[in-house]
Amino acid sequence: MLRAGLTKNRLEAFSDGVIAIIITIMVLELKVPHNPEHGSPGLADLRPLLPEFIGYVLSFLYVGIYWNNHHHMLHATRKVSGGILWANLHLLFWLSLIPFVTGWMGESHFAVVPTALYGVVLLLCAIAYWILQTCIVRVHGNESVLARAVGKDRKGKLSPVLYIAAIGLAFVSPWLAAALYLAVAMIWLVPDRRIERAMGDASDSPGEAP
Repeated sequence: MLRAGLTKNRLEAFSDGVIAIIITIMVLELKVPHNPEHGSPGLADLRPLLPEFIGYVLSFLYVGIYWNNHHHMLHATRKVSGGILWANLHLLFWLSLIPFVTGWMGESHFAVVPTALYGVVLLLCAIAYWILQTCIVRVHGNESVLARAVGKDRKGKLSPVLYIAAIGLAFVSPWLAAALYLAVAMIWLVPDRRIERAMGDASDSPGEAP
């Protein structure tokens, strides 16, 4: 049991480190504006960077949401398997592509293909998170804290549908697609307290480990 706990702690520490690097890479993509040849620097110099900053804020929200939910999910995990380790790496792989698509979307000022590809990466991140969640539930059982907390997982099922809609919408209006990406982030921005409540119920139940 101690060995399983150490493995879980290493998994969480490794994931936290990768997510921190992802955020660092994203902020490094924000370049300092070049000063005009004549005149002093001013706020007007930041105007061309506005699309990149909007993309950064949107992606920061998403990475932060994934970090928050990942933390809560591992909090409800008591042991890990090889499948969980690989599923976690699969999630981190798609999350690591967010800085690339964010930079391309921002530099292109939300052009059609970069904005659609951004949605594809978000969709694959959502699928990877669902796979990780499924692997953890499979190891711990359908009566586990995580399984009870997730329940029907309406938000988890709705998000991929909205991502697919936004990907298609990007070919009509990239800015409307970006607005839909933001809407999905807003759905998840409110902290999901299902696991916290389930953990509290488990600790209150006699004979059940928290």
